[in-house]
Amino acid sequence: MSTDKNKAPTDASRRHALRLLSAAPMLPLGGVAFLTACGGGSDSPAAAAPAPAPAANYVSTEFTGMAAPTLANAAAMATTSVGSTMKVSFDNGTSTEYKLAYQPFFTTGDMVPDGKGGTILAGGYYDINNKSIIDASVAGKERQFFSDSPDGTSLLTVANAQVAGVKGKPVFAVVQFEYTTRDLAGANAYGTLPSPIAVLTLDQDQTTGKLSLVKYHNVDMSSAHGLWITCGASLSPWGTHLSSEEYEPDAASIATNTMFQAYSKNVFGNTTTANPYHYGHLPEITVNADGTGSVKKHYCLGRISHELIQVMPDMRTVIMGDDYTNGGFFMFVADKEKDLSAGTLYVAKYDAGYNIDPAGAATKMSWINLGHATSAEIEALANSNTAADIVDVVYAVQNGTNDATPLTPVTAVDSSYTLMYCDGKANWVRLKAGKEKAAAFLETHRYANLKGASMAFTKMEGTTVNIKDKVAYSALQNIQDSMVNGGKGWTASTNVALAKKLSAGGVMAHNLGGSQKDTGGNAINSEWVPMQTKALLVGEDITADALGNTSNPEKVGNPDNLKFSEKMRTLFIGEDSSSHVNNFLWAYNVDTKKLSRLMSIPAGGESTGLHAVDEINGWTYIMSNFQHAGDWGSIHSKVQATLDPLVRANYKDRYAAAVGYLTADPVQPKLAK
Repeated sequence: MSTDKNKAPTDASRRHALRLLSAAPMLPLGGVAFLTACGGGSDSPAAAAPAPAPAANYVSTEFTGMAAPTLANAAAMATTSVGSTMKVSFDNGTSTEYKLAYQPFFTTGDMVPDGKGGTILAGGYYDINNKSIIDASVAGKERQFFSDSPDGTSLLTVANAQVAGVKGKPVFAVVQFEYTTRDLAGANAYGTLPSPIAVLTLDQDQTTGKLSLVKYHNVDMSSAHGLWITCGASLSPWGTHLSSEEYEPDAASIATNTMFQAYSKNVFGNTTTANPYHYGHLPEITVNADGTGSVKKHYCLGRISHELIQVMPDMRTVIMGDDYTNGGFFMFVADKEKDLSAGTLYVAKYDAGYNIDPAGAATKMSWINLGHATSAEIEALANSNTAADIVDVVYAVQNGTNDATPLTPVTAVDSSYTLMYCDGKANWVRLKAGKEKAAAFLETHRYANLKGASMAFTKMEGTTVNIKDKVAYSALQNIQDSMVNGGKGWTASTNVALAKKLSAGGVMAHNLGGSQKDTGGNAINSEWVPMQTKALLVGEDITADALGNTSNPEKVGNPDNLKFSEKMRTLFIGEDSSSHVNNFLWAYNVDTKKLSRLMSIPAGGESTGLHAVDEINGWTYIMSNFQHAGDWGSIHSKVQATLDPLVRANYKDRYAAAVGYLTADPVQPKLAK
């Protein structure tokens, strides 16, 4: 995820409505007309009745994409813009076409219903005692902090749900808020606040499928020590929201980490209470029938930069990307179905030949067993250990040069230390005796390096699965530095040695299977193990165009969120791009190979919160949020002057962002008749 004044509204009348630049929402296009025939004599009642319409079974979905907005329509570049269509075809030769639009539930900073007759601040931040955290950076303008970066979202139902105010059927969305970019004074606030998660109770209209917010519940995170930078998320097969904590704080240098000290101050009221080993894990949110929720943090899936995990259909196997530089590809196999509180952690080791050419050969991998643990025992180890108890770490002298060759360590090291790169920086590391389990689950990046894993990847982000084809997909937001022969932080032992970087990134596909053994010769108890990897889609770096794009806007650029629809046979891709002036939401049909742009995100923002839902009470949904509109970088130099005032007007002076979904309001799409 990218990291790079006005007072919050106090009542509904001061909400900023999200400006939709798409054409006015329409009823489905190309509606079905059934032809009927009459037979027999006119005196026969049976002859007078029309024959029943032939059965219509779902066949396929096709998306027709939109053009990328340009400065000729600057307003479209400064908000969510949708100009795509969705065609659903049936086996009787009929089809229904929907013109898509974007429907927000709210923009952060709005006051929304709390389900108790009052209101609550959408995206608001709370400390360990569930008290509002106040932004007092500008005297006289004090207000509760709220996020400009909503992210992972899950749409789900709960048995026997009953929530006051629901007139149709209750549907729930779990939404997490990754961070806020800046405080009222404009200072960087990234990582200094505990990430909130909310349960939204939505009223699903049974005539149109429209979802309307009736209750916003902030989940109590005190039992999880607060949450650290929640990013992408997924819905478990058993109906819980699987969250994330990325960019785990380096426990070996925590004394000098001023961001973590500010986090501790905001959560606990002082700079020293927060324990770095409590963060970098997997929170799981369970929604209750009354629209409330609870959290359980799992400590045994590795302390890595969790982004967006995917549980396989066996309800035990979990594949995990690692949004990190010098990251790995991880897998967890739980002891029991529907229970992530105990299991075995693995990390991949690739054979030579890893490539990003969609026409290239697949590369085989093997799996290194890092150990077995329960969540309870790792939390106990986190409570009783510091980094100095687990590993000796000596850092390189940071002289600003390329780290492709070893730099001088700050103190002398001997052959008992191993040189590795963590987050692009050279470390010399030595494991303390008897600390293998603590290292595996609390110092996972360093331990995986010591075990010989392919710790080469640059920001491996979202993961998802195509069950029918038994293929998983993962996003590489960037393909550079640690993956490139001779690049910063690269080492030959990883077996990942690309000839050149591809800043635009790409999507990789992993074939899945069973009967696999780990590198120690022990059977892996799963039929959903990634066995080989090849490129599916990659972007294209270009010389900056008239808008400033440095990767081809007709191809994916820096993919991040991924979700696969089994029924639609479609991979949905959200961008976190430093190469596209506007980030996009894409649909890629894995059978037809058609790539379609569905939506454009406000310039400077990021496409997040992706969740494709084939069916809830008969209706189909594509959930989508965005983050930090107007977070300008060098790529925006040609458009910033024009777009900045528009973005500020749309999104509370750049402090707000939207949570919502793609719709064809007033009739939500269906994949059935």
